[in-house]
Amino acid sequence: MIDTELWAAAARDIFWYRAPTVVLDDSKPPFYRWYPDGVTNVCYNALDIHVQEGRGEQLAVIHDSPVTDSKASLTYSELLDRVARLAGVLSAEGVGKGDRVLVYMPMVPEALIAMLACARLGAIHSVVFGGFASHELAVRIDDATPKVVLSASCGIEPTRVVPYKPLLDQAIRIAQHKPQRCVILQRPQQVAELLSGRDLDWIDALQNAEAVDCVPVAANDPLYILYTSGTTGQPKGVVRDTGGSIVALKWSMSNIYDVQPGDVYWAASDVGWVVGHSYIVYGPLFNGNTTLIYEGKPVGTPDAGAFWRVISEYKVKVLFTAPTAFRAIRKEDPEGKHIARYNLDCLQSLFLAGERCDPDTLNWASDKLGVPVIDHWWQTETGWPICCNCLGIERLPIVPGSPARPVPGYKVDVLDSSGKPVAPGEIGALVIESPLPPGTFTTLWNADDRFEDAYFKTFPGYYETGDAGYIDDNGYVFVMARTDDVINVAGHRLSTGAIEEVLVAHADVAECAVVGIADAMKGQLPLGLLVLNSGVDRPADEIVREVVQKVRDEIGPVAAFRKCIVIDRLPKTRSGKILRSTMRSIADGQPWQMPATIDDPVVLEEIADALSVLSST
Repeated sequence: MIDTELWAAAARDIFWYRAPTVVLDDSKPPFYRWYPDGVTNVCYNALDIHVQEGRGEQLAVIHDSPVTDSKASLTYSELLDRVARLAGVLSAEGVGKGDRVLVYMPMVPEALIAMLACARLGAIHSVVFGGFASHELAVRIDDATPKVVLSASCGIEPTRVVPYKPLLDQAIRIAQHKPQRCVILQRPQQVAELLSGRDLDWIDALQNAEAVDCVPVAANDPLYILYTSGTTGQPKGVVRDTGGSIVALKWSMSNIYDVQPGDVYWAASDVGWVVGHSYIVYGPLFNGNTTLIYEGKPVGTPDAGAFWRVISEYKVKVLFTAPTAFRAIRKEDPEGKHIARYNLDCLQSLFLAGERCDPDTLNWASDKLGVPVIDHWWQTETGWPICCNCLGIERLPIVPGSPARPVPGYKVDVLDSSGKPVAPGEIGALVIESPLPPGTFTTLWNADDRFEDAYFKTFPGYYETGDAGYIDDNGYVFVMARTDDVINVAGHRLSTGAIEEVLVAHADVAECAVVGIADAMKGQLPLGLLVLNSGVDRPADEIVREVVQKVRDEIGPVAAFRKCIVIDRLPKTRSGKILRSTMRSIADGQPWQMPATIDDPVVLEEIADALSVLSST
C-alpha cells in the first residue's frame, strides 16, 4: 500500500488557497486522484511565494547561450513581473482556466516565462520541442486545440539558424484547428514576418500588458499536456495535474537531489522534454533554487569542456543530464583534460537519466569528477524519478548499472508474460503497483480508454512501464532495455543492455547500440553498432573481432554475437535517446519512416547504407 501519510506531510509544505482534507481518492482505478478537494496555483508556488517571503532579489533563472554568445539572468521579482504581464497578454486574448496554449520555443528564458504565464491563469500549456517539423506540430495543434500559440522567430544551432515561424505557419495551414493568435518573440538572428490580424510581437505586447494575479485552480485540474517523442498519426498526450505536481516535484528537490533554496541547479536538457518541465522549470522554482537554461551542446560550443565552464562559472551544485551527453564528452576528451581547466569544487553530484547508463560511462564520470554519479530511472509518464539513490534521505552504495532502489511512493516488481513475479535476478517486465504517487500522469489527453489499455490492461493492478529488467537480492533495480529490446536467441532471453555493457567497456569504444534482428534459424540475433573514440586509428575490423570475442567470453556463446559494424554516429532523438526500433526495422528490411524527433536525419541514411553492405556479406 502507498504511504499516504508521507504525501499528506509533503502537501503541507506547499501553498494552498484551500488545503485538501482528502489525500487520495482511489474510488475509480486506475484514475486515482491526489488531493481532490485542494485548491492551489503552480505559478504562485513557483514565484509569488518566494517574493513575498523576501527572496525577490535572488536569481531565479540564468540563461547561458554559447551559440549566440550571450548571457542573462532574472531575479525572482523580475521573473514574476514578466510572467504576470505575459499572463495579462494571454488573458486579454481570452485565455482562461482550462484553455490550451501551445508553446513552441527555443532554449531562452521566454520559454519558461510562457509556461508559468499559462499556469498563472490555470490554462493548460503544451510545449512542443522547438524546430519540430510542421506536420508533427500540426498533429499536436489539432489534438490540443490551443487558443494561442507562443513561439519565436528562430532557434539557434551551433552551425545554423533554424527558422521557427515558417514551420509554425505551415503547421497552422495544415491543421484543421486554427489558433486565434500567435505571439512571436523576435530574435535578432532572424526576424520573422508577422501575419497581420493573427500575430503579435512578444516584446511590444508585454510593454502594453497589464499584470494579472494568479487564478486559484483545483488540485486535479491539468497543468500541462506533453506529447511523448516519436508520436505519429495518433498523438499520445501525457496529462499532469496541478496539486500533485507541486507536491512531488518540491519534495524531490531536497529529498532526491539534496539541494536547498538558493542552490544553483542545472538540468542540461530542453524545455520540450519532461526533464525540462520537471527540473528546468517547475521543481527548482518550487524549491527556491536558481535554475539554468543552457542554449548549447555538451561538445562543440566550443569544445568538450562546455559543461565544466558552466558549472564553474555559475557555481552549479547539482548537474542533471543524459548519459549520451557524457558519452559525447568522453568521445572527444577521453582523458578528461578539459576538466583540469576549471574549478569544479562547487559540484556536489551528477545525476544521469533519459536512457540506460552503462557502467563504463558512470565509472568514467565518477573517476574524472570525483563526486557521486547517480543513475536514476524515470519516464515522461511518471514526471519524476521511479528509482534513485536519494541523496537527501539515505546515501546508498552506488552499484554501476542500477538506478538503485525505488523512490518512496513507488513499489516496483518484475513480472513474467503471464503476470507472475519472477525470481531475483531474472529478467522480466518492470511494473509499478497502483496507485502511482503524486505528480505522475493522470490520463492521456482526450483518451481515457487508451490510458487504461496502454498502461494498465496487461498487468491488472500495475502500471506497465514498457521497460524490462530485474531486481537483485538487495532490492536494486536493473533497467536493461525496453521490453521490445529484449531479444530471443534460440529460446534464450537476452538483454541488449547487457551486451552493450560489454561493448562499451572496450577501450576504443565511445558508445554503442545493440538491436535484435530477425534470423530464420535462431529467431533473432544481436547486431552491434559501435562509435569509436576520437583519435582511434586502429583498423575497424580488428576492433570488431575483439568486441565479438569479449561478448563470447563474458556473456557466452548463447548470445550468438557475430554481427557488428563501426559507424560515425548513432541516430538519436533530440533528447538523446537512441533510435533502436528504427535501426531494427532497417536491418530487417522492413518499411520505416524518418522519425520526427531525430536529431540528424543523415545518420539513418548512412546506417542504412552500412547495413545493406553488411547484409550482402
